Amino acid sequence: MQTLRASDCGLSIALLSPAILEVIDTLNKAGYEAYIVGGGVRDLMLGLHPKDFDAVTNATPSQIRDTFGRRCRIIGRRFELAHVFIGREMIEVATFRAPPKKAQTSAMGMVLRDNAWGTIKQDFSRRDFSINAMYYQPLKDTIFDFCHSYDDIKQQKLKLLGDPVQRFEEDPVRMLRVLRFAAKLGFEIDEAMLKVLVPEMTVLLREVSPHRLYDESQKMFSAGHLTELLPLLIEYQVWQQLFADVPPHVSTFIERAAINTDQRIKQGKSINPAFFYAVLLWEPYLERVELLKEKGLSDVDARTQAGMDVLRRQALRTAIPRYSEHFIREVWEMQPRLISPRTRQIPALSTHARFRAAYDFLYLRENAGATDTHGMGQWWHEYQDLSTDQKEKVIQKYNRQLIRDKRKQQANPDAIVNDVKVHMDDGDDVVLSTVAEQARKKRSSFSSKSARVAAEIDSSLEHAVNRPDKKVVDANHPITRRRRKVREQFQVEMGRST
Repeated sequence: MQTLRASDCGLSIALLSPAILEVIDTLNKAGYEAYIVGGGVRDLMLGLHPKDFDAVTNATPSQIRDTFGRRCRIIGRRFELAHVFIGREMIEVATFRAPPKKAQTSAMGMVLRDNAWGTIKQDFSRRDFSINAMYYQPLKDTIFDFCHSYDDIKQQKLKLLGDPVQRFEEDPVRMLRVLRFAAKLGFEIDEAMLKVLVPEMTVLLREVSPHRLYDESQKMFSAGHLTELLPLLIEYQVWQQLFADVPPHVSTFIERAAINTDQRIKQGKSINPAFFYAVLLWEPYLERVELLKEKGLSDVDARTQAGMDVLRRQALRTAIPRYSEHFIREVWEMQPRLISPRTRQIPALSTHARFRAAYDFLYLRENAGATDTHGMGQWWHEYQDLSTDQKEKVIQKYNRQLIRDKRKQQANPDAIVNDVKVHMDDGDDVVLSTVAEQARKKRSSFSSKSARVAAEIDSSLEHAVNRPDKKVVDANHPITRRRRKVREQFQVEMGRST
């Protein structure tokens, strides 16, 4: 063990939050040892801004609760911890742990109970990575380094304390932490760990609670280095253990969503980890929708059922909370409404609670090369920056375009066939002939109906001309040869036809 001066390592009290200082000071005054430990010390040495601080002490969880009273809450069954609330900030306080006298492990070697209390020297050996095994006492300006952690940080090496196989079997989540730290810090993974990161080892993640894996996935999505992390998950066969039906491939859509997420975090903006789950599961969702529609479900029912099915399968790996499931499904189900909105619903859509997330989703899809958005991602992007009067004009223009498109469709049904033919291969002749046949039937039906109406009008006119008790104009008069043009309701506006 070596004792370092904290100020020589770039640490000072000025860099710490008042909450962690109050926890350390309160425990010291109560007669207990207390130190800052873990990622907070590591990040300060690297010149980073720690997301939070953790403390460790020789006080048991019940003694910590007695010291802080109502501000303390004990959590955890496998690893008992104390959460101390100082104002709006929460500090996690752990107790020094010793090797268990009687190991309580699963058949795969995962530790089920670890609540044996010990000393600081015993506790350091229970830590997972060397870079997280430094104990900082801010009130004394000292750091206890038991395994040359400071040297590993300077050399940017990621080492696991103890035998990697045993440590991964004790807690498989350590495999996720290895990759997360490698992506976040840019450290080189120790060769001993790389040798055991194989499919036979990563399958141990199935032993971990889906709720805990969801918490770990949240940390991965919100670390600000998702772009670097995703390829590592695929390279070391971890992807398949976390995502049930998602192919191990970073598509353009997923890549753009990861870049956007990292940028928001660097800008200090908030993110919703459920949004990235919506991106990951989008392709399985679309495949499920098509399968259900082939079975006879309507489009609306197929989308609703597909959302529930895909999320239910993913819950077997990572237990997505109910409120996050609702968020994901709403984002998915709003996509067709944003792509083909009804004119009167546009203002209401723009004020929907999930509009911003659904619009971001649509805009990312469009920028990733999706062709089924019809440019509506850019349309909504521009719409949000307009004034009220400008929005009304844009909506009117959009409505006129809808009317023109419908007229073209009615006037030239073959246009649909031509559009289909542009994007078809030689093997699609059967589909094309079917579409063409349907268009011909529709046109033939319309023509026969028009002829029948015209014949009925001619018959009625002839009868009117031949009536002896009525004096009518000649049958060739223009007024007798008028034909009423069949118009749809949307073609008649303000009492006049268009």
